[in-house]
Amino acid sequence: MNIATRRHLSRRAFLRGTGTVLSLPFLEAMTPAFTRATTQPPKRFVAMCATLGFHTPFLHPKETGTGYTITPYLEPLKDLRDDFTVISGLEHAEQNGANGHTSEFTWLTSAKHPGLAGFKNTISIDQLIAEKIGTQTRFPSLVLGTGSESLSWSASGVPLPAESSPSKAFQQLFIDGTPAEVKSQMSGLKRGRSILDTVMGQAKKLERELGKRDQEKLDEYFSAVRELESRLMQNEEWAQKPKPKVEAKPPTDIQSRTDAIGKMKLMQDLIVLALQTDSTRTITLRLSGMNAVPEIEGVSHDWHNLSHHGQDPAKIEELKVIELAEFRAFSDFLTKLKITQENGVPMLNNTSVLFGSNLGNASAHNTKNLPLLLAGGGFKHGRHLAVDPQKQVFSNLFVTMAQRMGLETDKFGFSNGILDLS
Repeated sequence: MNIATRRHLSRRAFLRGTGTVLSLPFLEAMTPAFTRATTQPPKRFVAMCATLGFHTPFLHPKETGTGYTITPYLEPLKDLRDDFTVISGLEHAEQNGANGHTSEFTWLTSAKHPGLAGFKNTISIDQLIAEKIGTQTRFPSLVLGTGSESLSWSASGVPLPAESSPSKAFQQLFIDGTPAEVKSQMSGLKRGRSILDTVMGQAKKLERELGKRDQEKLDEYFSAVRELESRLMQNEEWAQKPKPKVEAKPPTDIQSRTDAIGKMKLMQDLIVLALQTDSTRTITLRLSGMNAVPEIEGVSHDWHNLSHHGQDPAKIEELKVIELAEFRAFSDFLTKLKITQENGVPMLNNTSVLFGSNLGNASAHNTKNLPLLLAGGGFKHGRHLAVDPQKQVFSNLFVTMAQRMGLETDKFGFSNGILDLS
């Protein structure tokens, strides 16, 4: 590379130039420092997306504000009415994509035209939060799914793999490795630090040949590398620190692919344990549908086919059985967070839980007026908040949630403000 070329390097181009080193899976999978003692319970973020949607006439109340009439899908949540807000009217702009379901790629990012030629996703809100607070826990984030795909995307627009096995996730969270495994992990961490030393040395040589503006850009890069080095050193501490002990028995994975609700419940129980032990503070869970009949009493037709009901009353009634089962499972999850106390306060009060779908009308693959519930997190609840889609966008909610998590930001994706939940 000649000097003239070097002088035109941007920070992003330089990272591409060294990407074979910095994008190693090890470096992206680093775990953070020990959780520090605090007098206040930490803030947490959980997002769950049901990818086959919900029939919104059974969810969205007709009335707005606090005096709304409970709808069929809110019936299982009636005892938790003051702990959640129903939000209608939100959407991401320009979600026409490669097919009717690619909008799930952007549910937590807001990027446009998912899956079409030239599409490149952006960072998901959970990973932005994890970047800022992930050093405070053993795992920066937990990416789960009832299938292999996830809701989470890295800063470079790469989908993060979801763990679909509750037993494997439990082992990662709570089962200590053997001495040999710990030693191997430590060796890998030290190798990672030596790689960063080499990269930093190469960058410093380059810096001497650059102008002032490019040197400033490299300073940003150096800061990023130093942060990575710091996390690696912190991870060495975690590798030698025993994992938290829990009384719960390791879960047994459900082998039947059609037991969707059973898988949902197992994952939600795992999430509660992860939050209780402060193993992470950022979690996503993708809830897969299926081209099959789910194991739910009263259901005899293919779930995907039922979601494309075409306003057929019989199909809608059978679809209702499935979706009610999802809301009952979600109610159980919120209840567990509410009855779990920390410093005399329900864990739910400090855990922002977003539950919904990327499809507002799954029958037509429509991505407008998304079904969304926001629970916990210390927000003002007990109401139906109907927003004007001409004034508010879905990513405004992400800005509000990120701020509640302690991030100093007023922008995410295609946001145009915040969603006032005070």
